[in-house]
Amino acid sequence: MTEANPFYLTTPIYYVNDVPHIGHAYTTIAADVLARYWRLRGREVFFLTGLDEHGQKVQQAADKAGVDPQVHCDKLAPQFQTLWQRLNISNDAFIRTTDPEHKSIVQRYLQDLYDKKLIYKDSYTGWYCTFDERFWTEKDVESGLCPDCKRPVEQLSEHNYFFKMGQYQNQLLDHIKQHPSFIRPESRRNEVLGFLQTQKLGDLSISRPKSRLSWGIELPFDNNYVTYVWFDALVNYMSALEYLPREKPASHRFWPANVHLVGKDILTTHAVYWSTMLMALNLPLPETIFAHGWWTVDGEKMSKSRGNVVDPNKMVGAYGVDAFRYFLLREVPFGQDGDFSQSAMLTRVNSDLANGLGNLLSRTLTLIERTQGGAVPVPGEIGTAEQELQQAAVTLLNEALSHHLEQLEFNRSLEATWQVVQLANQYVDKTAPWALAKDERNAVQLRTVLYTMAETLRCLSLATYPVIPKSAQLICSQLGIAAEFTRPLLRDKVEWGGLKPGTIIHKGPSLFPRIESKPGARPVTESSVPSQPTAAAPTSIAAPAPPASPQITIDEFMKIQLRTAKVLSAERVPKSEKLIKLQVSLGTEQRQIVAGIGKKYEPDALIGKTIVVVANLKPAKLMGIESQGMVLAAGDADVRGLVTILEEVDPGTKVK
Repeated sequence: MTEANPFYLTTPIYYVNDVPHIGHAYTTIAADVLARYWRLRGREVFFLTGLDEHGQKVQQAADKAGVDPQVHCDKLAPQFQTLWQRLNISNDAFIRTTDPEHKSIVQRYLQDLYDKKLIYKDSYTGWYCTFDERFWTEKDVESGLCPDCKRPVEQLSEHNYFFKMGQYQNQLLDHIKQHPSFIRPESRRNEVLGFLQTQKLGDLSISRPKSRLSWGIELPFDNNYVTYVWFDALVNYMSALEYLPREKPASHRFWPANVHLVGKDILTTHAVYWSTMLMALNLPLPETIFAHGWWTVDGEKMSKSRGNVVDPNKMVGAYGVDAFRYFLLREVPFGQDGDFSQSAMLTRVNSDLANGLGNLLSRTLTLIERTQGGAVPVPGEIGTAEQELQQAAVTLLNEALSHHLEQLEFNRSLEATWQVVQLANQYVDKTAPWALAKDERNAVQLRTVLYTMAETLRCLSLATYPVIPKSAQLICSQLGIAAEFTRPLLRDKVEWGGLKPGTIIHKGPSLFPRIESKPGARPVTESSVPSQPTAAAPTSIAAPAPPASPQITIDEFMKIQLRTAKVLSAERVPKSEKLIKLQVSLGTEQRQIVAGIGKKYEPDALIGKTIVVVANLKPAKLMGIESQGMVLAAGDADVRGLVTILEEVDPGTKVK
């Protein structure tokens, strides 16, 4: 497929009775990332999501509330629409299966199949699950429970209309075998193949008598019945193209769909029901049906009874929308099951976002502001270090990003992006622009370093935009660039040097304020934004303690907690030649430490370094400023060097 082709992308339509949870958010955010990426590549994208509003559970809930089912649906629909706006979802259309246009198209398809004699009426006796709204055979049911939801089933005997799904079994098998990317990932493809190769595919009951269920789309050939909710719901992928795009209809341009994103629990309905329906209607099958995994919470299955259902609205309130989007797609490979925990979320936000990307932006802008009058400098001749970073940035945009995102490898794409973030921060540490700024003879080299840092950030804004769009736009605006992500910025090969020297930066608030975790309290985003070049908030450490006694016991030594800490910001204590106030990250928390290292180090030279601190030292005040730990340094009367860590180690790692 070429970039000029239209790209049609769908999520499932979510059940209107559900309360939006992490699973809904996961699928929709993943779809949004693909939509944003392909728009950057210059493709015309149509991104569809929406709601499934028919069926027995909706009717029962409406009856219980004493309202009309349509009123019930109208009341619930905004909870999804509002959440998608809050999550910055860029869907092109939102379908509701109660739309009159959708109902008409479903009836047209039903009549077409009926006229082709692919729908017939017959009696049926089977075990029915109200929750899943489907029949099960005797061998499927165990101990009177639905094999899917484990709820009790009831035996029903009634006349219904059936779609001749079974006659398409061999045709569907051949299609799956001939199109390896039709069902993904591979493990899910094998599941469907195994099912079709070992079991006879039966016909599908596609109606429900109005005497039992009246809330649905009436069959055009028998007004005593409504259609089965899954037949109704699946047709949305086609019906939406007829009446929701600005240019109507758009089926000829966008169908077949490029990607249907679904959860693994509804793979069969899409891979088998939907595929055979399309075959019967003589319509092409979608290119890919991708079934992702489920989320557990702290190792346990999510359930209302356990009270552990993750509310996306609360996560956005606690961590921010981009942090939540980043975590979901970074934490686990797309397609596998994942586990959500607050501690994992905190680690990702503080380590990857605050200390990584946010810190890089803050350091860069602060140094340009202090040494270049706030203007992006003209670079001089580049060296090996600059070439390495330049190559990494353009390779990310021109090769790695497309390779991973086109395979729906969201976590691999983010891994590749954060390798560049890490390389850029290491470049800053090695070149030490704060030290270069002390000598006018280094002016050209300083300008080269600062330009390299700023241009790397421009490249990173392009790479991160699909996943964290708001933050990518903020990076651009703080660099002084007009954010034009609506343009196909990745259609052509990205060249180094897009940031024009002389551009005036606009340093703003911290991109990712650190999140404090207090024992027994729900984590909240810190409200204060540090003024130093950092993406974090205060933490502390204390000045060196008096010499220890000549010998201590092992038990006494074990009481000392030595931890790694990353320096987020540093500033001199007024009226002191020796004291520097540091804000450091210990992974799960931030501290403020006052250290007597000012004669040896300039504050800017400390930012980004990984040092060793005594983490359990009783807080003390130095010149009226509280210090919450101690920095380890070598020297007697004067400090000769800090104890630092050479390798990349997470803040808060135990030192032993």
